[in-house]
Amino acid sequence: MENSHSQNKLKLFENKKIRYVWNAEEEEWYFSVIDVVEVLSGSQNPRRYWSDLKIKLVKEGSEVYDKIVQLKLQAADGKMRETDVLSTKNVLRLIQSIPSPKAEPFKMWLAQVGNDRLEEYADPEKAIARGAEYYRAKGYTEGWINQRLQTIEMRKELTDEWKARGIEKETDYAILTNEMTKAWSGLTVKEYKQKKGLKKENLRDNMTNIELVLNMLAEVTATSISKQEQPEGFEANKNVAVRGGKVANTAKEEYEKATGLKAGSDLNANDKLSLEIRNKKYMEE
Repeated sequence: MENSHSQNKLKLFENKKIRYVWNAEEEEWYFSVIDVVEVLSGSQNPRRYWSDLKIKLVKEGSEVYDKIVQLKLQAADGKMRETDVLSTKNVLRLIQSIPSPKAEPFKMWLAQVGNDRLEEYADPEKAIARGAEYYRAKGYTEGWINQRLQTIEMRKELTDEWKARGIEKETDYAILTNEMTKAWSGLTVKEYKQKKGLKKENLRDNMTNIELVLNMLAEVTATSISKQEQPEGFEANKNVAVRGGKVANTAKEEYEKATGLKAGSDLNANDKLSLEIRNKKYMEE
């Protein structure tokens, strides 16, 4: 999942720990399924309960099973481990499959967690400050942080436009993003991640300043074209995404011609200071 995740959070529901994380680009909370299952089922072996429940969901053809994703959450031993998670709306669907007297109180708890984010909508500065705080804690430079926050905003404008054009499937979003990325960088998202030595990490969180700028230019251009032309259907939207990417590719070529430096880089967030490009050695391949 190509997303931007804020730091892991933890709240208590009836003295039980529930781990969750915010996905900035999807604007969704993702909750640890095993934590939710433990709270609702009261099982002494929640992992076994969840394993059995997954089998049941598959047999029933439940949409919930298909919505399960894995993100790294902090385990009891302090280590970050891949964990089954679900978005808020899919947790609500999951609750229907777990007979529990705690279902309604837990729904109220979920609503309160969502309200924390609604307060940020009322005061956008809170959301910006939270994002900046997260990246600052990770050791990114202030210049890079400012650039990254702008890219999140531009990405949301693009995905909102795609929604308005009838694009709904997550797989379609991924394909459109992939086509746009390839058009401006010459690499698919997978190839770009391989270039940077990444696996499941967020690609944008590992981009240099110039890579972020070019990616944002592609998205802003595609958004503008889409608003003017209002394309219908997936293929028409893909064409617009590619055109947005090509505009950024032209800018990339001009940048490389003017500076003699490569815009694409194998740098990643293991060396956060180098992501804010300051000298030639970081840009040479």
